[in-house]
Amino acid sequence: MRLKDKSAIITGAASGIGKAIALRFAREGARVAIADLKKEAADATAREIRSEKGRALGFAMDVADEKAVSDGVGAVVAEFGGIDVLVSNAGIQIVHAIEDFPFAEWKKMLAIHLDGAFLLTKACLPHMYRPGRGGSVIYMGSVHSKEASLLKAPYVTAKHGLIGLCKVVAKEGAKHGVRANVICPGFVRTPLVDKQIPEQAKELGMSEEEVIKHVMLKETVDREFTTLEDVAEATLFCAAFPSNALTGQSIIVSHGWCMQ
Repeated sequence: MRLKDKSAIITGAASGIGKAIALRFAREGARVAIADLKKEAADATAREIRSEKGRALGFAMDVADEKAVSDGVGAVVAEFGGIDVLVSNAGIQIVHAIEDFPFAEWKKMLAIHLDGAFLLTKACLPHMYRPGRGGSVIYMGSVHSKEASLLKAPYVTAKHGLIGLCKVVAKEGAKHGVRANVICPGFVRTPLVDKQIPEQAKELGMSEEEVIKHVMLKETVDREFTTLEDVAEATLFCAAFPSNALTGQSIIVSHGWCMQ
């Protein structure tokens, strides 16, 4: 059990990629804190983990709210005695051409993806910096941390920004035994991606099948979506890695869409 007796906080963990990571971590022995905007959904995931004899806590968190983040991290520390792994995963998607992008929606996207990652990191690091503890900070990036796509200016901007934040955390955290890495998935069939398909079809004047084939999976080697299990396994690898040899890196999980 690669995370036996480790405490992890995962945001956006009531569904999709975050939930898959939470379930995988719990099966590897971690105590898992499920943070999500919807408390009912977070509690449901926590109950699912507990039904499999795991240990989990569900709670509501708006990652763009500094007090909510601070209170949530405090609750996790009180329940589990500390934090060993942070997975900053919460995210949304809004698509428009740049000239049509409302500034309020731009700010909302950056607040959730980038401000949220900063606030969580700031709140968790003091607990990881305690003598003899250390830890792993993992940001959920995207192939869009490396590439760009039409209609996604704030998303691409935020995901690129996570790599910069990761590199600074890797340098500052090294002397405390804290590693930082970014997981960069390709398209995964989550509710977030399913919502994008009709939106992009409308914006691009394509059918939904054409969006999948000619936009989402065009550059993969096998025309396959990345799976939840693929992303959870890569995240587990980073969380359990035993030394600073793997830090400040971005790991692409995309069926060859992006090769760097």
